[in-house]
Amino acid sequence: MATIPRRDFLYGLGSSLGALALTDLQAAEQRSTATGPLAPKPPMHKPKAKAVIMLFMEGGPSQADTFDPKPKLNELHRTESTRTAGLANGKRFYVGSPFKSRKVGNAGIEMSDPWQFMADPEVADELCVYRGCQAESLNHPEALLHMNTGSRLGGDPGLGAWTTYGLGTENQNLPGYVVMTELALPQAGPANWTNGFLPAYYQGTRLRSTGSPILDLNPPAFKTRDHQRKALDQLAKLNAHHSAAHPQHDELAARMESYELAFRMQMSVPDIIDLSKEPEHLHKSYGLDRKETAAFGKQCMMARKLVEEGVRFVQIFSGGWDSHDYLERGHSSRINSVDQPIAALIKDLKQRGMLEDTLVVWTGEFGRTPDNNYRGGVTALGRGHNVDAMNMWFAGGGVKKGSIIGATDEIAAEAVEVVHPIRDVHVTMMHLLGLDDNKLTYYHAGRYKQLSQFGGEVIHELIG
Repeated sequence: MATIPRRDFLYGLGSSLGALALTDLQAAEQRSTATGPLAPKPPMHKPKAKAVIMLFMEGGPSQADTFDPKPKLNELHRTESTRTAGLANGKRFYVGSPFKSRKVGNAGIEMSDPWQFMADPEVADELCVYRGCQAESLNHPEALLHMNTGSRLGGDPGLGAWTTYGLGTENQNLPGYVVMTELALPQAGPANWTNGFLPAYYQGTRLRSTGSPILDLNPPAFKTRDHQRKALDQLAKLNAHHSAAHPQHDELAARMESYELAFRMQMSVPDIIDLSKEPEHLHKSYGLDRKETAAFGKQCMMARKLVEEGVRFVQIFSGGWDSHDYLERGHSSRINSVDQPIAALIKDLKQRGMLEDTLVVWTGEFGRTPDNNYRGGVTALGRGHNVDAMNMWFAGGGVKKGSIIGATDEIAAEAVEVVHPIRDVHVTMMHLLGLDDNKLTYYHAGRYKQLSQFGGEVIHELIG
């Protein structure tokens, strides 16, 4: 009678026990004592937030035309600029904002007039507007990667990947990191939400904007759930046998887990993406009845449902904010498409008692210049790329609500108060989630790596 090696015996004990044992071993090697790589993990310190919804305005919204108005620019409108910063060379001129602005809410948060729903005091008083951030790259792909992964070079884990690596997720039937985009992917594509050098479990899952959010979500009519279960069990046995002989191939363990997650998602995802059961007043609140807001409103509502069901990190990309020309038309259209859904999201989270532990982040990849170059020999009323000043805002998740933190100079060209680089924003986000950037590391390519690349500091002024 042939003897069975002990490792083969252990991995072949049951129909899918091998897969579970292997993923448990992998998870243990990655600092987790939980039963799987995405199982909930204890925070490193007491957290203020347990989930993140990141609203990414791809292209770089203008700070002077959104949440950092500058009357001085209107005085300088169309006069010659001697600034040399930015991508463009040659003769330049200042561009005043095409929008009026006002202070809203009890906190007096400043915002431009196109923001109508966000101006509701119930929403505005929840905002923590940060004006002191500075970026590093003037190029969209590099800047996007930097804001989303901490590195301009590509190949590093996304913010959501680091978050799920550190905390796991609260729902094993859904991905821990979900991404939603418009018809076109953001520049640099899926590299914005990759797992990078982290195990493949932490890769972001993108929900498509049209058709079924996930391909093959429903099995073919001839294949029952029982058929799928038996097929996966058999595949798990074969993979476990192979893994026993090649334990260094951790990609296989991740693939095995992805099969199991996909099977579980077929039961859970349909309820998440089915918005028909949401009350009619919420449909109207999120703007699902308006052509301009329906797409982004649907994604915001799904983000709330995902976080409510235990998903750790949700990212929504809104494109078209790169206004080198036709600033008024471009920003008016973009603000109109997201204003109502974002306001509804904040109100909805607040009404459900979720805002206090859900961190909502609104940002782009960099800011805009106070001036523009003569494009085609004419005074194009737009703005160039600016790394020296940008604004973003936060809501919920333990931030100092109803506040404006930091400041830019009188023309919004450069941050001058509470100035911090992007890595400090990342470190602060991790801190709010109960994670220490200096301890949340992963050994790769001969050294321990972290989100901030080489360390950063918490921006304490943002924390309530």
